[in-house]
Amino acid sequence: MKLQEIRERINVFLYGSKERVLKALKLFNLMVSTAALFVLAIYYGYPNESHTATQLLGFVKGTFAFYVLQYITRILYDYHPIRYIRKTWFEAAVMSVLVIEGASDLLTGELFISRLSTSIGFESISDFSTLFIQGYFFTVVVAELIREGSMLPRVRLNPAIIFIISFLGIITTGTVLLMLPEMTTAPGSMHFLDAIFTSTSATCVTGLMLVDTVTFFSYKGQVVLLLLIQLGGLNLIAFGSFLVLASKFGVGVRQHEVIEDFVNRDNFNASSGLLGRVLLWCIGIEATGALAMYLSWGDSLPGLSNGRTWFYSVFHAVSAFNNAGISLFTDGLANPAVGSNYGIHWIVTALVFFGALGMVAIFDLFGFDRLRERMEQPWKHISFATKIALYFSLGLVGIGTISYWLLEQDGTLAGMSPFGQLTTSVFQSATRTSGFNTVDIGQVGVPMLFLLIILMFIGSSSSSTGGGIKTSTLSIVLADVWRTVRSLDHVQLFKRTIPDVLRSRAYSVLLFFLVGNTVAIFLLTITEADILDTPGHSILDLIFEEVSAFGTVGLSTGITPMLSSYGKVIVMVSMFVGRVGTLTVAYAIGGKLTQTHIKYPEGHTMVG
Repeated sequence: MKLQEIRERINVFLYGSKERVLKALKLFNLMVSTAALFVLAIYYGYPNESHTATQLLGFVKGTFAFYVLQYITRILYDYHPIRYIRKTWFEAAVMSVLVIEGASDLLTGELFISRLSTSIGFESISDFSTLFIQGYFFTVVVAELIREGSMLPRVRLNPAIIFIISFLGIITTGTVLLMLPEMTTAPGSMHFLDAIFTSTSATCVTGLMLVDTVTFFSYKGQVVLLLLIQLGGLNLIAFGSFLVLASKFGVGVRQHEVIEDFVNRDNFNASSGLLGRVLLWCIGIEATGALAMYLSWGDSLPGLSNGRTWFYSVFHAVSAFNNAGISLFTDGLANPAVGSNYGIHWIVTALVFFGALGMVAIFDLFGFDRLRERMEQPWKHISFATKIALYFSLGLVGIGTISYWLLEQDGTLAGMSPFGQLTTSVFQSATRTSGFNTVDIGQVGVPMLFLLIILMFIGSSSSSTGGGIKTSTLSIVLADVWRTVRSLDHVQLFKRTIPDVLRSRAYSVLLFFLVGNTVAIFLLTITEADILDTPGHSILDLIFEEVSAFGTVGLSTGITPMLSSYGKVIVMVSMFVGRVGTLTVAYAIGGKLTQTHIKYPEGHTMVG
């Protein structure tokens, strides 16, 4: 009997139970993955005796065996096993790693990746690999269950609510993890309000911190912050790909158009693999930045092991590209250890700039297909949205650099070499969206602080990890003002006419930001009276702090740890609203979209 005939008989024999078994495996997989993540939280978050730790790790190893078994079962139930393995090549690779790890553990009593990582100076790669594998299976199973409609067959949610819920889920998880005893160097656990504030700041890639990251958090706590930054940044720029699949939830295209500052629909709907491209490019850029940092630390990290040096490199690369601004140095990059390491400063500047530029612009400028297309057809140029993102970003960096150099000559730039002054001026201008600092922001003069407030208010570009009203909003408003001044018939920008719907949306974003910041600043003047009474501080500090929070920047004049409980809540809400988008929140609150074709008679009034 031929192998194919044997295979066909097996398929016929298994056919009756296929659907029932595979569905049960998915549900059981979800329970196992959830339990494993819970066990890992206990293992890493609490001090455990050796016996307890062994039992917890034994359970995790058992889940690995289950993953291998369920994958083999799915292969057996598939009519074309070879084709199925090729289709699920990444999962097959993960299973191969698990098999190797299991064999190594049985034969030597130690995981292969642990021995390998220790031999090259990385003590915690096995911890990362375990967390990655468990998180991977949990995410994949949830995505499969939702996509196939087995869990949410008739749910009709608009993407604004789903987007907000996803951020709340990450923030909640981060809060619980940061409150675990092993996450801090101090005895006990982090206070709830401080933990949720820190989790919100990291997830919303803002960077306002109540504590010194490097001294307050343990290595485990710093890993949690790194994961929150990465998840928060990816959650924003990758959410556009969810809209491609939003029809599975019964979401209409008109609802898609309400979502603020996601990628242009014509661009991302044409690419079904957007999420994969986003992940690949993000990880590639961050890895390149981490490698460049590793080679550039010099004498800035004395006494650190090779693995710890790599962790510093990865942490700052991820924090920079995601515009988070959280640093493992006391006082940020103004710390004496790296304050004059201009190589690191330029690497961070580049990562922040590209992170604030936006993935759509990066794909258009550096995507292989787009580059080849422009080389073969020189008359084709970058897209309209990319022109706005690139030209306005460069213009804002230029304005900020020149202004900082002129205004701070006798201030924070005093005593620096010409190259140091140039580096610092470019850095503080380019990182207006990230919160990194190479000088003490509290020592910056009032004129430059005021200009930084304006730059933070404008923020980054659409589809990026930065905040603010975005360069697209600024460009449309300026184009409309120019149309009014010149009495033109249409709003024009880069030889394109701006539709009325975009113009209306731009003014809505601008108004929401103005109102949101104004209300929050007013509330802060009430709750933070003690700060205003402190010598050396004024209402400008509160304005700077609030605009930094609402624009998800993270720069501060040093008053963040001084905030009262009510002040922390106000700033925390500002960070969240600024991250998910004002129109997104407005639409989620506003409820179901309704459209009418009623047109009332025109009304006229004097303007101005």
